[in-house]
Amino acid sequence: MSVSLEVSKREVRPRSLRNKLRHEGKVPAIVYGYNVESTPISFDRATFSKVLRENAANTVITMNIEGKKVNTLVHKVQSNTFTNQLEHVEFLSVNMTEETEVETEIVLVGESTGVKSGGVLAQNLYTVIVSATPDQLPENIEVDITDLALGDSITVADLPKNDAYTIITDGEEQIAAVVAPTEEEESTGEAAEPEVIGSTEE
Repeated sequence: MSVSLEVSKREVRPRSLRNKLRHEGKVPAIVYGYNVESTPISFDRATFSKVLRENAANTVITMNIEGKKVNTLVHKVQSNTFTNQLEHVEFLSVNMTEETEVETEIVLVGESTGVKSGGVLAQNLYTVIVSATPDQLPENIEVDITDLALGDSITVADLPKNDAYTIITDGEEQIAAVVAPTEEEESTGEAAEPEVIGSTEE
């Protein structure tokens, strides 16, 4: 899957130009990687925010840089700590016929039988590394935990195989498990004995 993003090449000096772009509602960025020199660009902040909202993290973003079509993946996004506004983006240019490795989100689906019987679901791994051509990168990997009973666990090796991509993460890595609740968790919700202030009992 790919989407288009309209970008413009930008100047890098003076540094104050980046702040000027941000005040104009644009985001300074850079593109580097396959078959492209490191190129400073900018684009409309609102348009890119919409692209991020409506597409998966591994979506291929196609841009035209001075007449040259460049297929990219978002490599790094920097946001303002206080306003959460986009400050800078790094794009990695990719070869659509060669495999690349990226992090892909794990999404747990279903309600575990172990949780229904009083256990606690513990998720230990939230992403895995996958290798695929850019157009075959998965949006996420769903893990059905419906049959996960108390004491059971799911590892990376248990993930379903897919011809479109290869999972690189060590198969022994544990994704999730259903464990017995701790004493603190078991007592949650129980009313504590009220302390009588000023009692004369000894």
